[in-house]
Order: sequence, then structure tokens, then C-alpha cells
Amino acid sequence: MAEDLLALSALEAVEAIKRGELSAAELFSFYRDRAAQEEGGQEPLNCFCWLAERLPEGNDPSAAPLAGVPVAVKDLFCTEGIPSQAGSRILAGYRPPYTATAVARLEAAGATLLGKTNQDEFAMGSSSEYCAFGPVRNPWDRSRVPGGSSGGSAAAVAGGLAPWALGTDTGGSIRQPAALCGIVGLKPTYGAVSRYGMIAFASSLDQAGPMTRTVTDAALLLSHLAGRDPRDATSVGLPEPISLPTAEGLGGLGRNGPLRLGIPAELLAGEGVEPGVKTAFERALAVAEQLGAQIVEGVSLPHAPHALSAYYVLAPAEASSNLARYDGVRYGLRVEGDGLVDTYERTRAEGFGPEVKRRIMLGTYVLSAGYYDAYYAQAQRVRTLIVEDFRSAFSEVDLIVCPTAAGVAFPLGAKRDDPWAMYMNDYFTVPMSLAGIPAISIPCGLVEVEGKELPVGLQLAGPHFSEQLLLEAAYALEQALGFSGRQGWV
Repeated sequence: MAEDLLALSALEAVEAIKRGELSAAELFSFYRDRAAQEEGGQEPLNCFCWLAERLPEGNDPSAAPLAGVPVAVKDLFCTEGIPSQAGSRILAGYRPPYTATAVARLEAAGATLLGKTNQDEFAMGSSSEYCAFGPVRNPWDRSRVPGGSSGGSAAAVAGGLAPWALGTDTGGSIRQPAALCGIVGLKPTYGAVSRYGMIAFASSLDQAGPMTRTVTDAALLLSHLAGRDPRDATSVGLPEPISLPTAEGLGGLGRNGPLRLGIPAELLAGEGVEPGVKTAFERALAVAEQLGAQIVEGVSLPHAPHALSAYYVLAPAEASSNLARYDGVRYGLRVEGDGLVDTYERTRAEGFGPEVKRRIMLGTYVLSAGYYDAYYAQAQRVRTLIVEDFRSAFSEVDLIVCPTAAGVAFPLGAKRDDPWAMYMNDYFTVPMSLAGIPAISIPCGLVEVEGKELPVGLQLAGPHFSEQLLLEAAYALEQALGFSGRQGWV
């Protein structure tokens, strides 16, 4: 029976509950027990930093759209009365008095909160090693990272500890861990999902999105996440409701016939892709052609290779401003000092980890007098050029296609002491974040490394508010590729 429950996708679980073949309480207990057993083991994945004790009391959620199917939520979403710590000691034990809109929308649709997932501190990281509550491990190989910063959400879904999860993406933090863990991760258009109640990293980039086993589950979760929120002035929702994808091929999805998939020349030329990833990517392109897509080589994104440099000016600049609120006075950790200023300094020194400190200092520097124009203003100009590059590219093709990450999951500790090597993990995801466009990562194959098979991610990106087209294309490819993530189940 346990294997049968584990094999159900989130949509299948919803349908089984609505047919009366399964109860919401039974499914919740199944996943709660699995997660508790895993997290209490000898070498746990460490993907949860808080687990619910029981299904919340109240009305039976089985009649609601999501039928009580449990969801894991990244630790930086505020949840009323439940620890919301953003992976940081400075917020250890913080229980907010309100719930983030994204979480509230899922609960209103009938989802139940299974637990809060571990993450890189304040979402600053690409490996889920910069966590105040210990590193997260990849269920495919526990000696390797799950990616970051939404590594806890990715590992929970890939390991079969949650049917789906909520993550956030600032520069690739949904898509990159999805690729490294062999699941589906969707970053919606900036503004499609409310940021209210998300503990901020970089406000002009942060966006919530689904992390799931299947594209259909991603569509289902997004359909309840997206929407305008008056409490978030940047939220606009989506122009049309999301429906479950049904595409059987790619031949008729394009604006004028076959779907045109553009391969970004400068982006692929600028960073070395591991041979196994390149092989899996090329096989996926061949499958896309068989499904009727037209592959367009050499689509130009001339400023995309500069995206990473611009991002690591802009995102730290916003972080240095957003994280100034953590001063030991209003909430979170407080370390008493000799006077107010000393209290500030001691609190921040003990509360923030090394990567957060690095980015705060970098961001403060680029915003300082004498350096603002040389760094911050210049990075904003590059961002504008990247937006224009994508706009021009989408006049020629329907979607951009590239690897999600240049490599597969790497060993724990391999890049932690080399910030630039760590930052390069987001090379293929940051351009889409700067442009504010939607992008999805789906598993497209396996690479054998040291006797173990590790998943590879394929990224599809589209114009603003093209989520439905992305989901249809990703679904058609997913069905043809036939990837199974069972090897990652714990």
C-alpha cells in the first residue's frame, strides 16, 4: 500500500481522494511518517526544518480543489504561528503573526501544510550548504548537494517525502535544484505570484513557484498560486487561468505552426557544459524535433554572458537594503552589547552566516558614494539590454531552450570555499531572472558519475506570461522523454 501511495502524483492523489478511494488524513499521515522517519535517521537528507504533527483540525478538505494533498513549503514563507526562519540563525524560532499569500492561497484551495523545508540562508546559495540548520543532501547521492537555494523543497519531492513543494527563485533557486534532483521546477513571470509574506532577498527578482514530480502537477499548483494581490504592489497575476497541459506534440504549439525552439548561441558558448549534460541536452533536442518542433540554432542573446556579473551586483545591493531590518530590536535574534550600535553589530555578526555577510558587504559597497554609477547603475543598464535581447529573440522563436545547469550535482563541500565557482551554477538561469520571464526545468536524462546515476535538467524559457505555452511544451517533452524519478525515492 505504501508503494501505491508513493507512486501517486499530486493530481492522481487529488483525484483518488475525490473518488473516495483515499482519505486526506491517510495521505497526510503517510508523508508525515515518511518524512519524520527519514529526518530522524543516521544520515538524513535534512530537507525539513519543521514538520507538522498532525492534519489540522477542522472541515474535511477532500471537497476542496486540492483535496487536502500535503505540500512542503520553503522556510522563507511566513506561516502564522509556525517557525519561518529563512534558513538563518538571526530568525531562529521566529513565528510570524501572518501567513504569506502564496501559502494562504494553497491552503484556501485545500492543500495542507506538511512542513517547512531547509534552504540556503535568506535564499543566498546554489547548493543548500549555507544553512543555519545544516546542509541538505541529494536523495540520488547523499554525498552530493541538491542545488539551492530551494534544496530542501527539491530533495523532499525527489526523495518521495512530499508530493510537491513550494520554492522561490531569485536567480535560479527553483530551476537549478530541480535539475540536480530530477524534478520539475517552474519560475513564473515576475509578478505572477504574490511576494507578500516571502522573506525578501532581492525584491525585484524574488518569485515563488512550484516544485513537483510532473509538469501536470506544476500546472495544478501554479493555477492556485497565481493571482493579483493588493498587498503586493508588484503582483499582476496571469492574464488567463492556467489549465492542465494536454499537448501530444510540439508541431502545432507555435505562433504560426511548429513550435520554434531557439538555442542561445552566446550563452552556450560562454560556459563549458559537462559532456554528459551536453549529450542529454542533444538527445532532448532530437526528441523535440521528432515531436514536430523546429530547432533554431544560433539565436542571439549577446548580453546573456554578462548576466551573472550584473546579477551579483544587483541582487546583493537589494539584499543589503532588505536585510538592514535585522537589527536585534524588533524581532529575531538579539545579542546584547555595550550600547545600541554594539548590539546591532553583535547581533548581525552572530546571526548572519558567511555568505550572507559577503553579499551584504558587496551590496553595500556597490551602492556607496563613488561606486554607485560604476557598478550598480552599470548593472542596471546591462539588465535592460538583457530584457531587450530576449524581446528580440522571441520575435524569431517561440521558446528558448538550454541546459538548466552546466553540470550535475557536485559533492558536498566541493565549491563552498570558492564563491565564484558556486555562483557559476546559476549561469544558465540568471538571464531569465533578470529579464523577469518565465522558465521551467524538466528532467531530460541521467549521467553516470562514480557509479551512480544523476539527473540532468532541460530549461525552457518563454516571453512574459507564456506559462501555458511553457507547460504544454514541457508536458509533451516529458511524456516523450519518459524520465522516472523513482531512483531518488528514499
